[in-house]
Amino acid sequence: MIVLEKTSQVLLHMGVAFGVTYAMTGSVMTGGLAALVEPICNVALLPLHERVWRRIKTKWRVPFPQWSRAC
Repeated sequence: MIVLEKTSQVLLHMGVAFGVTYAMTGSVMTGGLAALVEPICNVALLPLHERVWRRIKTKWRVPFPQWSRAC
């Protein structure tokens, strides 16, 4: 099931990239290029993004607020 979900996410990204680029340029070729390049960039940059956020969370660790049980 995870494979189907990830596949649908990739297809959604590609469809959005194609649709937005085609709407802006009117070019099927440019839209197709954007549909291929955008997911590749996302996959390449996602590990960097996660690493940066891990460092931010570690550096700025804020204790989780303790909620009172008096309700």
